[in-house]
Amino acid sequence: MKIHTPADVPADMRGIYESNFKTITHDTGRLMLFAGDQKIEHLNDDFYGEGITPEDNNPEHMFQIASQAKIGVFASQLGLIARYGQDYKDVPYLVKMNSKSHLVGTDQADPISSALYDVDQLVEFKKNSGLNILGIGYTIYLGSEYEAQMLTEAAQAIYEAHQYGLLSVVWCYPRGKAVKDEKDSHLIAGAAGTAALLGADFVKVNAPNKGEKSSAELLKEAVGSAGRTGVVCAGGSSTSVESFLQGLHDQIHIGGTIGNATGRNIHQKPLNEAVSFANATFAITVENKSVEEALSIYNSGGSYNPKDVKVMSDDPKSDLD
Repeated sequence: MKIHTPADVPADMRGIYESNFKTITHDTGRLMLFAGDQKIEHLNDDFYGEGITPEDNNPEHMFQIASQAKIGVFASQLGLIARYGQDYKDVPYLVKMNSKSHLVGTDQADPISSALYDVDQLVEFKKNSGLNILGIGYTIYLGSEYEAQMLTEAAQAIYEAHQYGLLSVVWCYPRGKAVKDEKDSHLIAGAAGTAALLGADFVKVNAPNKGEKSSAELLKEAVGSAGRTGVVCAGGSSTSVESFLQGLHDQIHIGGTIGNATGRNIHQKPLNEAVSFANATFAITVENKSVEEALSIYNSGGSYNPKDVKVMSDDPKSDLD
């Protein structure tokens, strides 16, 4: 696996950056991000209600999953990590630097998500807590009249994170009154390219709308636009296990993405099932397994034989054509 360490990472931090990159991608270059930032983004809509395990109403449910399942990194806000992280020190963390709720719709006002804390505070927290914090995340709403503020904050946060050898993931969504179709493939490709220009290590985008081509086929434009910034797809709303795994497999092997960022499809399930689902997702994303093999892992309760793991090529994109 070749790591393209950005030039804004100081020489004395390159080793830390590369170690963090290897850790969250398990030496493959592919990322399985377990997203746990929705308690602000979607309030309690994703954690309580019909079809959602009662366990999910307790924030600790996500930490239990992250500690027992195979993941690349667990993303959440600093406050929640501060509350539970000491009991789950082995979990690799990514701190979401900004958030907003969904209460104000785009028909009412363009979205804005401002930083909750700065990188210096995060580094201080990392030092004082001793937690395994490997990176930062930031959401940008392209097309919002407030995009300039979010772009500036994201650029500064990414640059500062790299000064400490931390990785960066940008959630980049076209959204606002100026945006006619948030899932237009050409617009999503523009969002992916924007993240690359900000210096992000990874960009999380929504899968494009289907047209004459499949959603996976349409992702090729975004992957090309992002260049050395790895494209990961949002997990989206709850769907069947097989449908989710097939979509993920196609996004990687047809679209050329290097992973996924999945939240509610995992944490809305009871603990044992959530761990099994996360392990199945990890199997496709990182271990390069087939949909059938991943389903077998899910149906068997998440267990698998390490001898069956297929070793990936050094180049995570070399086998995706």
